[in-house]
Amino acid sequence: MDDLCAYANRPWAFVARYLHRRPLPHAAILVAVLGAVICSVSTQYGLKGVVDALGKGPESGQIWSALTVLIIFIAADNMLWRVASLIASFTFVAVTGDIRRDLFRHLTGHSPSYFADRQPGTLASRITATSNAIFTAENMFVWNVMPPCAAAFGAILYVGTVSIPMAAGLFVICGGVVVLMFRIAAAGKPLHHDFAEKAASVDGEMVDLVSNMPLVRAFSAYKREYARFDNTIGTEMKARSRSLLYLEKLRIMHAVITVVAVLGLLFWAIKMWEAGAATAGQVVLVCTLGITILAATRDLAVALVDVTQHTARLSEALRTLLQPHDLRDHPEAKPLVGEGARIAFENVAFNYPDGREVFSEFTLDIQPGQRVGLVGRSGGGKSTLFTLLQRFYDPQGGRILIDGQDIGRVTQDSLREAITVVPQDISLFHRSLRENIRYGRPEATDEEVWAAAAAARCTDFISDLPGGFDTIVGDRGVKLSGGQRQRIAVARAILKDSPILLLDEATSALDTESEEAIREALGNLMRGRTVIAIAHRLSTLKDFDRIVVLDGGQVIQDGSPERLVHLDGFYRDLIQRETIKLSREAA
Repeated sequence: MDDLCAYANRPWAFVARYLHRRPLPHAAILVAVLGAVICSVSTQYGLKGVVDALGKGPESGQIWSALTVLIIFIAADNMLWRVASLIASFTFVAVTGDIRRDLFRHLTGHSPSYFADRQPGTLASRITATSNAIFTAENMFVWNVMPPCAAAFGAILYVGTVSIPMAAGLFVICGGVVVLMFRIAAAGKPLHHDFAEKAASVDGEMVDLVSNMPLVRAFSAYKREYARFDNTIGTEMKARSRSLLYLEKLRIMHAVITVVAVLGLLFWAIKMWEAGAATAGQVVLVCTLGITILAATRDLAVALVDVTQHTARLSEALRTLLQPHDLRDHPEAKPLVGEGARIAFENVAFNYPDGREVFSEFTLDIQPGQRVGLVGRSGGGKSTLFTLLQRFYDPQGGRILIDGQDIGRVTQDSLREAITVVPQDISLFHRSLRENIRYGRPEATDEEVWAAAAAARCTDFISDLPGGFDTIVGDRGVKLSGGQRQRIAVARAILKDSPILLLDEATSALDTESEEAIREALGNLMRGRTVIAIAHRLSTLKDFDRIVVLDGGQVIQDGSPERLVHLDGFYRDLIQRETIKLSREAA
């Protein structure tokens, strides 16, 4: 979906992209609306015929034919509006669905740094705001912009049947008013964009607060969060008021111009009647058409208010969402092949986007089926190594290989299918336990899901839940304990069954009983796989083949646990600290 980036600063081209997907229903809507407007304006011409027929008396015999024409125009007017509305009811909704699907897919393709710099609620609200803005813009154009424009144009043509100079003058005045309004409205774009940004920040602030309510409650911070949110709301309200006041001045100016123009038109028509140059029916026609033009230009001004604001929100949202992806598949990328899972970091250099350097000429080779534990002080590069291996960032130098294949030249989907991660901070969806476990392999049967849960020692607590496997776990698994969430993550990893396993303190959230319960499951899971584990506890590194000590982005110790325990360094210090801790607990 990277072609969407071309529309970041072209909101109306973005809209046109989706209109072109459904040309026939949109064309049908336009034809029906224009037909309805023509019939509506023609109704007033039909009324003129009725008035003229009445003036000729019953003996003329014209009244019933004139009345029939009027009724046909009225009926066609109403029916064509209903046809247009019926088609629009599913066409416009389908367009919003297309937009949300495409924007969501584009959004999820961004790198972690993109999400780290933005509030999730703000991003989600911008997708909704974009689809709503386009839905409103389509409706405004079809029901509020095009009809008054067409009605004004049609009315001017009918006025031309009475007086060509009068019609020409109306055309010049209406055209000048429309151009003037659009120019003045465009000058107010900074105010409307400021309002759009403030409105998005309110949505982001609300989601951020709701998602962190346990923290607010723990620190009894309601009052200060209320004050902070009140300030955010106040800023948004001021921006909105400035935007609306600017557009209200535009509408007042328009009202003065159109009232003066219509009064002049009526005065002109009456003078023509006094001079015998116009019939009574023509005077009525000019009066009703003058009111039509006044109403049309007024409706256009009102619509302009809404369209301008929605365009600002659309532009602001597109600029934020439609940024190029930092990570894309190489043009010649191929799926990752092989199951040996040998991993090699070759002279890797990496800085985070903020300039912080982590690795420089980093080299590490891990053999297939080897279990490697990563230990070291915080900031040494352990988590960054995981991040680079999953290709959430690209290194600035060197390369990372899996079975001899540069991960920068394989498809991202195939790379991540080959890697299973059991993180420290478990992510669960607000879905059932069954769905969360099956996320590791969507096509898995219920029997396979049950087997994975049993291997991760989940079945005991799942059986105690009222809904069993169908229990909804709540936002991020809030209804489960930390140990239960960790075991669900292990079950998910068992079900995925990938050749590479990354463990990020996978047993840190477990109590001693739970840790022992799943240690055998983890042992079965690790068998025959290449395993890399970040660990700060010796229990995590039990039965590992190799320990790598990282510090400052460099390997300072590398060897078997039996060898490193006899060498001065971080691993030996870790053992000593664990021994002292266990001794104190035993005492």
